[in-house]
Amino acid sequence: MLPAYVPNSAAALFGGGTPIDLGKTFTDGRRIFGDGKTYRGFFGGVLSGVLVGLIEIWVWSSFSLTALPNQTILSVTLLASGALLGDLAKSFLKRRLGKERGESWFLADQYDLVIGSFLLILLVYPQWLLENITLPVAVWIIIVTPLLHRIVNIIGYYIGVKDVPW
Repeated sequence: MLPAYVPNSAAALFGGGTPIDLGKTFTDGRRIFGDGKTYRGFFGGVLSGVLVGLIEIWVWSSFSLTALPNQTILSVTLLASGALLGDLAKSFLKRRLGKERGESWFLADQYDLVIGSFLLILLVYPQWLLENITLPVAVWIIIVTPLLHRIVNIIGYYIGVKDVPW
């Protein structure tokens, strides 16, 4: 999951600049995504996730660490892209519900990256998902994701890249 976990944090580091929605509003009069979703953050986040995935591929092949999933360039690209696409979808839904940027949305804030990455990889590369995400791995992801999310967001808040610690 590292290629899916890294992009959200990296997007906060690289973010800023032109919003993906270009400041436009949806039919309900609210912003499509908001100022927090930028091209620089999106592409910086995806590239960071892919880089982590490439390191994971290298470690797997160099040291025969079969405990790690057998990543491919396609799987790491889909995991990284899907994580941020899931975040964009969540932001779109948050705006529809009238939630503001940075406002906490329990569970959606923690699992958007997992749902997005798994859906994208399921659509494009289902055999990788079925071979690597077993039931014990899925349970582990469900347990670890909110813990990692909280820790990383607190760190991001204290170093000044996030406005809120959630």
